[in-house]
Formats: sequence, structure tokens, C-alpha cells
Amino acid sequence: MTVRITTLPNGLRVVSEYMPHVRTACIGVWTDVGARHETESESGLSHMLEHMAFKGTQLRSAQAIAEEIENVGGHMNAYTSREHTTYFTRVLKEDLPLAADILADILLNSAFDEKELVREKDVILQEIAQTNDTPDDLVFDMLQETAFPDQAMGRSILGTSERVRAFTRDDLVTYMSGHYRGEGMVLAVTGDVDHEYVVNLVKSAFVKFEAKKVSTYEPAVFKGGDRRLFRPLEQLHLTLGFPACSFTDDDYYALQVYSMILGGGMSSRLFQEIRENRGLAYSVYSFAASHADSGMLGIYTGTSTELGGPVMPVIADEMKKLTDGPKEAELSRARTQLKAGLLMSLESTSSRAEQIGRQMLIFGRVIPMEELVASVDAVDFDAVRRVAENVLEGPMALASVGEATTMPNEDKAQAMFR
Repeated sequence: MTVRITTLPNGLRVVSEYMPHVRTACIGVWTDVGARHETESESGLSHMLEHMAFKGTQLRSAQAIAEEIENVGGHMNAYTSREHTTYFTRVLKEDLPLAADILADILLNSAFDEKELVREKDVILQEIAQTNDTPDDLVFDMLQETAFPDQAMGRSILGTSERVRAFTRDDLVTYMSGHYRGEGMVLAVTGDVDHEYVVNLVKSAFVKFEAKKVSTYEPAVFKGGDRRLFRPLEQLHLTLGFPACSFTDDDYYALQVYSMILGGGMSSRLFQEIRENRGLAYSVYSFAASHADSGMLGIYTGTSTELGGPVMPVIADEMKKLTDGPKEAELSRARTQLKAGLLMSLESTSSRAEQIGRQMLIFGRVIPMEELVASVDAVDFDAVRRVAENVLEGPMALASVGEATTMPNEDKAQAMFR
């Protein structure tokens, strides 16, 4: 597989990866703007803009967009994260021109019709309500806000109901023109397609974006805290967060290996001790979320209300045990799991497009798979032990939804992890 990159005059980078063994192609635009680039009054606007892109252009109605892509068996979607917004389409390779045309149309010619805006506000308000009614979703928003209080990094990607209701068409137009700039965008294509063909296909449309990148964000500061939302539920949904490293930190891969050992699968320490050995929870896992300047090591468990207290010291004990370093067998297994995930992504055009699009935004280059594998292999005993120690040195964020009646108070909870 061959990766090639062309930078258009406005700074937009076109990157393609030739995958001769597949019949499908994925084309997408990765933008360097997300929820953390919003001011408080703009909170939720990146997500609203992503929704409205599919609601009609100067050339196509919302229905026409859906029908044209589905007439050829294609799939089109988008998502907003804290740092990026992405629009992508997966089609048979012969339908790539149609996919590119629709993608350019929704990003350059969106109508932002007032009636569609009213309807889509209602859709997003329902999405917010659904999250609030789903405790194992809500608790992660609460954890993020507790870890990064009074910061863009801590606010919900969806925004608040009040903010969403207040957005106007002018807000969308101003935000899009201010943030969607060539220098902060990557167009990625994967499949059995020629790079020059791709560039010729997209350059006349996508060069219309203004060049200079203007998106900025405030530095993220992990402060931590304790937030418990009482609800009369059968389950207690408990999350813990600890400061972790950014994408560009030397310990990034060690953090991934550490999280895999701690709670990354059925063989992980948390799963084996909490579920298999003690039966304290049905679901328990850890995750490592890195950003441009910060990160968080998180833990989730869903347990009964009476077991919320007993499960906390077990989590703390397993985390403290890892400061002595991992066993060689689990270190080897975690590295293998991560490498398998990387290599499996090569078999999907959409997974690979996602990978190279994000890498171009974060690192300014596509990282060769051999380099990624070598970075995972280089994680050793000392690196995992160092990460385990660093994670427990900072403040802790705790968020729960349910009846936390058996949980220790904030001071005692914090003390368990020291």
C-alpha cells in the first residue's frame, strides 16, 4: 500500500492510500476544529454544524443527498469530537466521483435553511435528552466536566438545550467560514484509486476554501473533583479519571499498553479481579483518551448500588499494584493486542482513512505501519511502570450516576489511590 500527499494552493492536504485488494473506496474530510475550539456561547455549534451539513445545499435537498448516495449502495456519515469534525463516505470505487461531489457540495454549498434548522434543533434536543436518560452515556460527560471544569475541554460536545435553542443561521455561517480553512483540513481517500486521479477529482472544488487556519483553543488543565448524580437505578454507573499524556508525549504508546493491561479486555487485571474473581460488576474496563495537550486515563464500572463501596478499593489496589510493573506475559499480550488492532485496520478502507486523516491533523504526516508497530514493541517494563506511577500522582476525577450510598466520601475516595 502506497501513501501519497498533495497540498493544494490553499493549504488543504489531499492524502491517499492505494489499496489494490479492495473494491470499495472511502473519502472523507477531517477538519481541525471540534468542541474545544468553541467559546462558552458557541458550545455545541461544531456538532450542530455537522448535523446541518446533511440538511440541504444550493443544489441538493436533504432527501436528494441521502438518495443519491444510497442509490449506489454507499454510506455517508459524520461525527464531532473534542478536537476534530469529520465527514466521510464509503462507496464502490467506481462511484468515488459522486461521493467527492456530494462531499464538496455539503461543505461548500450548505443552505442552512431556516426550516431545516428548526427541525434539526429538535433532533439534537432529543439527542441531548437521550443522553441524559442513558446513565452509562451521561456519566462520561460528567467525568469529562469533572476532570476539566470550567473549560471548553470539559463541556459536552452536544452543548446544552439552552444553547442549541439559541443558535441562528448566522451563527452557523460565521462559525463555518471562520473555522473551516484549507490549512486546517485534510481530505483522505483510501482504496484501489490513483492519487493523481483523486487530486484532479477534488482540487477545483476544495481549493475554494480560504487558506489561513484560525482555529485556536485554551490549554486544558486537569483539575479533578467529585460529582455524584443521585438516581433511583438498579445499577450504579461509576467512572474515575486520572491525568494522562497527550498524543505527542513519549509515553503515549506506553499509556495505551498500560490501559490494556489494567482494563483493556477479558484478560485484564480489572476484569479478572472485579468480575471473574469477586463478581462485583458485570462491566468494567479502562480507556486512554489523549488530546493535543492533555489526556485522561479513565475507568468505568457498572455495579449494583450496594457494591459501589466494595469495588472502589479493588480498583485502587489493582492500579497501585501496577506501579510495581507488569508481568512479562501480560506486557507481551497487551502489545500483541494493540498491534493486532493496528494491522486489522489495514483491511478496511474506512478504518484506514480515519487513521491517516487523524494522523495528518495531529502529526502532519502519515506514520508508517512499521513505525507504529515498532513504537508498540518498544514499550517495556519500565515504561509501563512509569506510566502507572504518573497516573496516580495527579488529581482524580470521580463521577457517578445512581445510588452511591455505599461509596466513600470524596476525601476517602481520593486517599485510596495514594
